[in-house]
Amino acid sequence: MKILDILQLSTRIFKTNKMRTILTVLGIGVGIGAILFLVSLGYGLQKVILDKIASSDSLLALDIISGTSKELKLDQPLIERMVKNPLVSEVSPLVSFNSLIDVNNFNGGAEVEFVKSSFFALSGMELEMGKFFDDKTENEIIVSTAILKLFNLSETDITKGVNDIKMTIIVPKGGNENLSSATTTEVDSRALDENKNVEGEVELKELPQKFKIVGVVKNDNSPYIFLNIANIKDFNISEFNQLKVKAKTQKDVDKLRGEIFDMGYGVSSISETIDQANKIFAIIQIILAAFGVVALIVSAIGMFNTMTISLLQRTREIGIMKSIGAKNRDVKKLFLTEAFLIGTLGGGAGLAIGFFLQGIFNLLLGLLAKTLGGVAMDIFYTPTWFILLIIGFSSIVGLLTGVWPAIRASKLNPLDALRYK
Repeated sequence: MKILDILQLSTRIFKTNKMRTILTVLGIGVGIGAILFLVSLGYGLQKVILDKIASSDSLLALDIISGTSKELKLDQPLIERMVKNPLVSEVSPLVSFNSLIDVNNFNGGAEVEFVKSSFFALSGMELEMGKFFDDKTENEIIVSTAILKLFNLSETDITKGVNDIKMTIIVPKGGNENLSSATTTEVDSRALDENKNVEGEVELKELPQKFKIVGVVKNDNSPYIFLNIANIKDFNISEFNQLKVKAKTQKDVDKLRGEIFDMGYGVSSISETIDQANKIFAIIQIILAAFGVVALIVSAIGMFNTMTISLLQRTREIGIMKSIGAKNRDVKKLFLTEAFLIGTLGGGAGLAIGFFLQGIFNLLLGLLAKTLGGVAMDIFYTPTWFILLIIGFSSIVGLLTGVWPAIRASKLNPLDALRYK
Protein backbone atom coordinates (compact mmCIF):
# COMPACT_ATOMS: atom_id res chain seq x y z
CA MET A 1 0.00 0.00 0.00
CA LYS A 2 1.33 3.43 -0.96
CA ILE A 3 2.07 6.11 1.60
CA LEU A 4 -0.51 8.40 0.03
CA ASP A 5 -3.19 5.72 0.37
CA ILE A 6 -2.29 5.19 4.03
CA LEU A 7 -2.55 8.94 4.70
CA GLN A 8 -5.93 9.16 2.98
CA LEU A 9 -7.33 6.20 4.92
CA SER A 10 -5.83 7.49 8.20
CA THR A 11 -7.49 10.87 7.89
CA ARG A 12 -10.91 9.29 7.46
CA ILE A 13 -11.26 9.14 11.22
CA PHE A 14 -11.47 12.95 11.25
CA LYS A 15 -14.50 12.76 8.95
CA THR A 16 -16.37 9.73 10.26
CA ASN A 17 -15.90 10.38 14.00
CA LYS A 18 -15.40 14.13 14.23
CA MET A 19 -16.52 14.78 17.77
CA ARG A 20 -14.68 11.83 19.31
CA THR A 21 -11.49 12.69 17.46
CA ILE A 22 -11.69 16.38 18.42
CA LEU A 23 -12.19 15.46 22.08
CA THR A 24 -9.23 13.08 21.93
CA VAL A 25 -7.03 15.79 20.39
CA LEU A 26 -8.19 18.24 23.07
CA GLY A 27 -7.46 15.69 25.77
CA ILE A 28 -3.88 15.35 24.56
CA GLY A 29 -3.78 19.15 24.18
CA VAL A 30 -4.75 19.72 27.80
CA GLY A 31 -1.94 17.48 29.01
CA ILE A 32 0.63 19.12 26.72
CA GLY A 33 -0.71 22.58 27.60
CA ALA A 34 -0.31 21.84 31.31
CA ILE A 35 3.30 20.78 30.80
CA LEU A 36 4.01 23.88 28.67
CA PHE A 37 2.38 26.21 31.20
CA LEU A 38 4.14 24.80 34.26
CA VAL A 39 7.60 24.36 32.73
CA SER A 40 7.45 27.82 31.11
CA LEU A 41 6.55 29.23 34.53
CA GLY A 42 9.66 27.62 35.99
CA TYR A 43 11.87 28.94 33.18
CA GLY A 44 10.24 32.37 33.42
CA LEU A 45 10.80 32.73 37.16
CA GLN A 46 14.38 31.59 36.70
CA LYS A 47 14.97 34.14 33.94
CA VAL A 48 13.35 37.02 35.86
CA ILE A 49 15.36 36.35 39.01
CA LEU A 50 18.71 35.71 37.33
CA ASP A 51 18.35 38.73 35.04
CA LYS A 52 18.00 40.84 38.18
CA ILE A 53 21.22 39.61 39.75
CA ALA A 54 23.49 39.06 36.79
CA SER A 55 24.85 40.76 33.70
CA SER A 56 27.46 39.59 31.18
CA ASP A 57 30.20 41.48 33.04
CA SER A 58 29.15 40.31 36.48
CA LEU A 59 29.41 36.67 35.36
CA LEU A 60 33.11 37.27 34.71
CA ALA A 61 33.67 39.09 38.01
CA LEU A 62 35.26 37.68 41.16
CA ASP A 63 35.05 39.24 44.62
CA ILE A 64 38.35 39.05 46.49
CA ILE A 65 37.92 38.73 50.24
CA SER A 66 40.76 39.30 52.69
CA GLY A 67 41.67 36.16 54.59
CA THR A 68 41.99 35.65 58.32
CA SER A 69 45.66 36.63 58.27
CA LYS A 70 46.35 40.31 58.97
CA GLU A 71 49.12 40.18 56.37
CA LEU A 72 46.61 39.63 53.58
CA LYS A 73 45.14 43.02 52.74
CA LEU A 74 43.12 44.43 49.87
CA ASP A 75 45.69 47.14 49.21
CA GLN A 76 47.34 48.89 46.27
CA PRO A 77 50.12 46.28 45.82
CA LEU A 78 47.43 43.60 45.41
CA ILE A 79 45.64 45.75 42.82
CA GLU A 80 48.88 46.21 40.88
CA ARG A 81 49.50 42.47 41.02
CA MET A 82 46.01 41.74 39.68
CA VAL A 83 46.38 44.30 36.89
CA LYS A 84 49.54 42.53 35.69
CA ASN A 85 47.82 39.11 35.72
CA PRO A 86 47.28 37.95 32.09
CA LEU A 87 43.90 36.44 33.05
CA VAL A 88 42.56 39.77 34.35
CA SER A 89 40.97 42.42 32.14
CA GLU A 90 39.90 44.87 34.85
CA VAL A 91 40.20 45.58 38.57
CA SER A 92 37.61 47.68 40.39
CA PRO A 93 38.13 48.56 44.08
CA LEU A 94 35.66 49.92 46.62
CA VAL A 95 36.45 51.83 49.77
CA SER A 96 33.75 52.83 52.23
CA PHE A 97 33.54 55.65 54.77
CA ASN A 98 30.86 56.98 57.04
CA SER A 99 29.93 60.56 56.30
CA LEU A 100 27.74 63.53 57.13
CA ILE A 101 25.47 64.74 54.33
CA ASP A 102 24.01 68.22 53.95
CA VAL A 103 21.01 68.52 51.60
CA ASN A 104 19.28 71.91 51.58
CA ASN A 105 20.69 72.61 55.08
CA PHE A 106 19.28 69.32 56.36
CA ASN A 107 21.97 67.06 57.87
CA GLY A 108 22.07 63.29 58.09
CA GLY A 109 24.49 60.39 58.25
CA ALA A 110 25.12 57.89 55.45
CA GLU A 111 27.69 55.42 54.23
CA VAL A 112 29.65 56.63 51.20
CA GLU A 113 31.17 54.05 48.91
CA PHE A 114 33.88 55.30 46.57
CA VAL A 115 34.07 53.24 43.38
CA LYS A 116 35.11 53.29 39.75
CA SER A 117 32.30 53.32 37.20
CA SER A 118 33.18 49.74 36.18
CA PHE A 119 32.10 48.54 39.63
CA PHE A 120 28.42 48.83 38.71
CA ALA A 121 28.64 46.51 35.72
CA LEU A 122 30.83 44.01 37.57
CA SER A 123 28.35 43.84 40.44
CA GLY A 124 25.34 43.50 38.10
CA MET A 125 23.69 46.53 39.67
CA GLU A 126 20.46 47.98 38.27
CA LEU A 127 19.04 51.45 38.80
CA GLU A 128 15.55 52.31 39.91
CA MET A 129 15.88 55.51 37.88
CA GLY A 130 18.54 57.77 36.38
CA LYS A 131 21.98 56.74 35.08
CA PHE A 132 25.39 55.57 36.26
CA PHE A 133 28.19 58.11 36.47
CA ASP A 134 31.44 57.69 34.53
CA ASP A 135 35.04 58.11 35.65
CA LYS A 136 35.29 61.59 34.14
CA THR A 137 32.66 63.15 36.40
CA GLU A 138 33.60 63.65 40.04
CA ASN A 139 30.50 65.58 41.19
CA GLU A 140 27.82 63.00 40.31
CA ILE A 141 26.50 60.52 42.86
CA ILE A 142 24.16 57.54 43.00
CA VAL A 143 22.02 57.09 46.10
CA SER A 144 19.78 54.43 47.60
CA THR A 145 16.05 55.05 47.95
CA ALA A 146 16.63 55.19 51.72
CA ILE A 147 18.56 58.43 51.13
CA LEU A 148 15.56 59.91 49.32
CA LYS A 149 13.35 59.09 52.30
CA LEU A 150 15.93 60.38 54.78
CA PHE A 151 16.13 63.79 53.10
CA ASN A 152 12.51 63.85 51.87
CA LEU A 153 13.48 63.97 48.19
CA SER A 154 11.07 63.05 45.39
CA GLU A 155 11.54 61.71 41.88
CA THR A 156 10.82 65.22 40.60
CA ASP A 157 13.76 66.52 42.62
CA ILE A 158 16.00 63.89 41.04
CA THR A 159 14.73 64.69 37.54
CA LYS A 160 15.39 68.40 38.02
CA GLY A 161 18.80 67.59 39.46
CA VAL A 162 19.55 68.04 43.12
CA ASN A 163 23.01 69.58 42.81
CA ASP A 164 23.75 71.29 46.13
CA ILE A 165 24.66 68.26 48.23
CA LYS A 166 27.62 68.73 50.57
CA MET A 167 29.61 65.85 52.07
CA THR A 168 31.94 65.57 55.00
CA ILE A 169 33.81 62.27 55.16
CA ILE A 170 34.71 60.71 58.51
CA VAL A 171 38.24 59.34 58.05
CA PRO A 172 40.10 57.39 60.77
CA LYS A 173 43.37 59.01 61.73
CA GLY A 174 46.38 57.39 60.10
CA GLY A 175 44.31 55.73 57.36
CA ASN A 176 41.32 53.48 57.15
CA GLU A 177 42.57 50.28 58.81
CA ASN A 178 40.18 50.77 61.76
CA LEU A 179 37.38 52.03 59.59
CA SER A 180 34.69 49.89 61.19
CA SER A 181 35.20 51.62 64.55
CA ALA A 182 34.27 55.04 63.19
CA THR A 183 30.55 55.73 63.09
CA THR A 184 28.49 58.83 62.53
CA THR A 185 27.07 58.57 66.04
CA GLU A 186 30.54 59.37 67.38
CA VAL A 187 30.56 62.73 65.64
CA ASP A 188 29.27 65.70 67.55
CA SER A 189 27.62 68.49 65.58
CA ARG A 190 30.14 70.96 67.03
CA ALA A 191 32.96 68.88 65.56
CA LEU A 192 31.39 69.24 62.12
CA ASP A 193 31.38 73.02 62.47
CA GLU A 194 34.92 73.22 63.78
CA ASN A 195 36.32 70.46 61.52
CA LYS A 196 38.38 68.92 64.30
CA ASN A 197 39.17 65.40 65.43
CA VAL A 198 36.61 63.38 67.36
CA GLU A 199 37.98 61.57 70.38
CA GLY A 200 41.37 61.52 68.65
CA GLU A 201 40.22 58.65 66.41
CA VAL A 202 38.82 60.26 63.29
CA GLU A 203 39.15 63.46 61.33
CA LEU A 204 36.58 65.19 59.18
CA LYS A 205 37.37 65.87 55.54
CA GLU A 206 34.89 68.10 53.78
CA LEU A 207 34.83 67.51 50.04
CA PRO A 208 35.21 70.87 48.27
CA GLN A 209 32.66 70.46 45.48
CA LYS A 210 28.89 70.12 45.64
CA PHE A 211 27.30 66.97 44.29
CA LYS A 212 24.19 66.13 42.31
CA ILE A 213 22.15 62.92 42.25
CA VAL A 214 22.10 61.23 38.82
CA GLY A 215 20.87 57.75 39.76
CA VAL A 216 18.87 55.88 42.38
CA VAL A 217 19.33 52.27 43.57
CA LYS A 218 16.41 50.39 45.12
CA ASN A 219 17.15 49.89 48.83
CA ASP A 220 14.80 51.28 51.45
CA ASN A 221 16.74 49.96 54.45
CA SER A 222 20.31 51.23 54.06
CA PRO A 223 21.17 54.90 53.36
CA TYR A 224 24.28 54.80 51.19
CA ILE A 225 25.85 56.79 48.38
CA PHE A 226 28.14 55.81 45.50
CA LEU A 227 30.80 58.37 44.63
CA ASN A 228 33.65 58.49 42.12
CA ILE A 229 36.80 57.06 43.72
CA ALA A 230 38.79 59.95 42.23
CA ASN A 231 37.42 62.11 45.06
CA ILE A 232 39.67 60.38 47.61
CA LYS A 233 42.98 60.74 45.77
CA ASP A 234 44.23 62.94 48.64
CA PHE A 235 43.09 60.50 51.35
CA ASN A 236 45.54 58.22 53.08
CA ILE A 237 44.06 54.91 51.85
CA SER A 238 45.93 51.90 53.17
CA GLU A 239 43.30 49.26 52.49
CA PHE A 240 40.17 48.77 50.38
CA ASN A 241 36.92 47.27 51.62
CA GLN A 242 36.20 45.28 48.49
CA LEU A 243 37.94 44.31 45.28
CA LYS A 244 36.25 43.09 42.11
CA VAL A 245 38.38 41.43 39.44
CA LYS A 246 37.07 40.74 35.95
CA ALA A 247 38.41 37.73 34.04
CA LYS A 248 39.05 38.11 30.33
CA THR A 249 36.88 35.15 29.32
CA GLN A 250 34.48 32.72 30.97
CA LYS A 251 37.12 30.00 30.66
CA ASP A 252 39.56 32.08 32.72
CA VAL A 253 37.18 32.48 35.68
CA ASP A 254 37.91 29.13 37.35
CA LYS A 255 41.65 29.38 36.73
CA LEU A 256 41.76 32.93 38.12
CA ARG A 257 39.70 31.87 41.15
CA GLY A 258 42.24 29.13 41.85
CA GLU A 259 45.20 31.51 41.62
CA ILE A 260 43.60 34.00 44.01
CA PHE A 261 42.71 31.21 46.43
CA ASP A 262 46.31 29.94 46.35
CA MET A 263 47.45 33.44 47.35
CA GLY A 264 45.50 32.97 50.58
CA TYR A 265 42.56 35.21 49.80
CA GLY A 266 38.94 34.21 49.86
CA VAL A 267 37.10 34.52 46.55
CA SER A 268 33.47 34.37 45.49
CA SER A 269 31.48 35.23 42.39
CA ILE A 270 27.94 35.74 41.16
CA SER A 271 28.47 32.84 38.74
CA GLU A 272 28.64 30.46 41.74
CA THR A 273 25.34 31.81 43.02
CA ILE A 274 23.81 31.45 39.57
CA ASP A 275 25.04 27.86 39.28
CA GLN A 276 23.36 27.02 42.58
CA ALA A 277 20.20 28.85 41.53
CA ASN A 278 20.12 26.96 38.22
CA LYS A 279 20.33 23.65 40.07
CA ILE A 280 17.45 24.65 42.34
CA PHE A 281 15.33 25.79 39.40
CA ALA A 282 16.11 22.56 37.53
CA ILE A 283 14.55 20.64 40.42
CA ILE A 284 11.57 23.01 40.45
CA GLN A 285 11.06 22.54 36.70
CA ILE A 286 11.13 18.75 37.07
CA ILE A 287 8.52 18.92 39.84
CA LEU A 288 6.30 21.23 37.79
CA ALA A 289 6.70 19.05 34.70
CA ALA A 290 5.70 16.00 36.77
CA PHE A 291 2.32 17.56 37.49
CA GLY A 292 1.87 18.17 33.77
CA VAL A 293 2.87 14.60 32.93
CA VAL A 294 0.07 13.32 35.19
CA ALA A 295 -2.43 15.24 33.06
CA LEU A 296 -0.76 13.88 29.91
CA ILE A 297 -1.01 10.29 31.16
CA VAL A 298 -4.75 10.73 31.71
CA SER A 299 -5.02 12.12 28.18
CA ALA A 300 -2.97 9.24 26.76
CA ILE A 301 -5.35 6.74 28.40
CA GLY A 302 -8.24 8.52 26.71
CA MET A 303 -6.43 8.35 23.36
CA PHE A 304 -5.71 4.65 23.84
CA ASN A 305 -9.40 4.11 24.48
CA THR A 306 -10.24 6.02 21.28
CA MET A 307 -7.86 3.91 19.19
CA THR A 308 -9.28 0.70 20.70
CA ILE A 309 -12.86 1.73 19.92
CA SER A 310 -11.75 2.70 16.43
CA LEU A 311 -10.35 -0.81 15.99
CA LEU A 312 -13.64 -2.41 17.03
CA GLN A 313 -15.68 -0.16 14.74
CA ARG A 314 -13.45 -0.85 11.75
CA THR A 315 -13.09 -4.60 12.16
CA ARG A 316 -15.22 -5.40 9.08
CA GLU A 317 -13.35 -2.70 7.12
CA ILE A 318 -10.05 -4.35 8.06
CA GLY A 319 -11.42 -7.72 6.94
CA ILE A 320 -12.37 -6.27 3.55
CA MET A 321 -8.94 -4.61 3.17
CA LYS A 322 -7.16 -7.89 3.92
CA SER A 323 -9.42 -9.91 1.62
CA ILE A 324 -8.50 -7.68 -1.34
CA GLY A 325 -4.76 -7.87 -0.71
CA ALA A 326 -3.81 -5.56 2.17
CA LYS A 327 -0.96 -6.98 4.23
CA ASN A 328 -0.57 -7.02 8.00
CA ARG A 329 2.08 -4.32 7.89
CA ASP A 330 -0.27 -2.08 5.88
CA VAL A 331 -2.97 -2.35 8.55
CA LYS A 332 -0.39 -1.70 11.24
CA LYS A 333 0.89 1.39 9.40
CA LEU A 334 -2.69 2.62 9.04
CA PHE A 335 -3.38 2.59 12.78
CA LEU A 336 0.06 3.94 13.73
CA THR A 337 -0.36 6.83 11.29
CA GLU A 338 -3.75 7.68 12.79
CA ALA A 339 -2.27 7.64 16.29
CA PHE A 340 0.70 9.75 15.17
CA LEU A 341 -1.55 12.37 13.55
CA ILE A 342 -3.79 12.61 16.62
CA GLY A 343 -0.74 12.96 18.88
CA THR A 344 0.81 15.66 16.68
CA LEU A 345 -2.46 17.60 16.47
CA GLY A 346 -2.76 17.23 20.25
CA GLY A 347 0.70 18.77 20.58
CA GLY A 348 -0.34 21.73 18.43
CA ALA A 349 -3.52 22.15 20.45
CA GLY A 350 -1.44 21.94 23.63
CA LEU A 351 0.80 24.78 22.46
CA ALA A 352 -2.25 26.93 21.76
CA ILE A 353 -3.79 26.09 25.15
CA GLY A 354 -0.51 26.65 27.00
CA PHE A 355 0.23 30.04 25.42
CA PHE A 356 -3.39 31.11 25.91
CA LEU A 357 -3.20 30.27 29.63
CA GLN A 358 0.11 32.14 29.88
CA GLY A 359 -1.46 35.24 28.35
CA ILE A 360 -4.45 35.12 30.70
CA PHE A 361 -2.24 34.56 33.74
CA ASN A 362 0.12 37.41 32.79
CA LEU A 363 -2.86 39.71 32.23
CA LEU A 364 -4.38 38.96 35.63
CA LEU A 365 -1.00 39.20 37.35
CA GLY A 366 -0.33 42.54 35.64
CA LEU A 367 -3.67 43.96 36.77
CA LEU A 368 -2.98 42.78 40.32
CA ALA A 369 0.53 44.30 40.26
CA LYS A 370 -0.76 47.67 39.06
CA THR A 371 -3.46 47.63 41.73
CA LEU A 372 -0.83 47.05 44.41
CA GLY A 373 1.51 49.67 42.96
CA GLY A 374 3.90 47.19 41.35
CA VAL A 375 5.11 46.71 37.79
CA ALA A 376 3.60 44.21 35.36
CA MET A 377 6.03 41.68 33.90
CA ASP A 378 6.04 38.50 31.86
CA ILE A 379 6.85 35.65 34.22
CA PHE A 380 6.80 32.97 31.51
CA TYR A 381 9.63 32.00 29.21
CA THR A 382 9.49 29.18 26.67
CA PRO A 383 12.74 28.23 24.89
CA THR A 384 12.38 27.35 21.21
CA TRP A 385 13.98 23.96 21.76
CA PHE A 386 11.30 23.15 24.37
CA ILE A 387 8.51 23.94 21.88
CA LEU A 388 10.05 21.54 19.36
CA LEU A 389 10.60 18.96 22.09
CA ILE A 390 7.02 19.10 23.29
CA ILE A 391 5.66 18.64 19.75
CA GLY A 392 7.92 15.63 19.26
CA PHE A 393 6.99 14.27 22.68
CA SER A 394 3.29 14.56 21.92
CA SER A 395 3.72 12.77 18.59
CA ILE A 396 5.65 9.94 20.26
CA VAL A 397 3.03 9.59 23.01
CA GLY A 398 0.33 9.36 20.33
CA LEU A 399 2.35 6.80 18.40
CA LEU A 400 2.88 4.64 21.50
CA THR A 401 -0.81 4.61 22.39
CA GLY A 402 -1.54 3.24 18.91
CA VAL A 403 1.00 0.40 19.02
CA TRP A 404 -1.18 -2.20 20.73
CA PRO A 405 -4.35 -1.48 18.69
CA ALA A 406 -2.20 -1.54 15.51
CA ILE A 407 -0.69 -4.94 16.37
CA ARG A 408 -4.10 -6.32 17.28
CA ALA A 409 -5.64 -5.02 14.05
CA SER A 410 -2.84 -6.48 11.91
CA LYS A 411 -3.38 -9.94 13.43
CA LEU A 412 -7.12 -10.08 12.71
CA ASN A 413 -8.25 -13.05 10.64
CA PRO A 414 -10.00 -11.72 7.49
CA LEU A 415 -12.88 -14.26 7.74
CA ASP A 416 -13.46 -13.52 11.43
CA ALA A 417 -13.28 -9.81 10.73
CA LEU A 418 -15.91 -10.05 7.96
CA ARG A 419 -18.28 -11.96 10.26
CA TYR A 420 -17.81 -9.40 13.09
CA LYS A 421 -20.86 -7.32 14.02
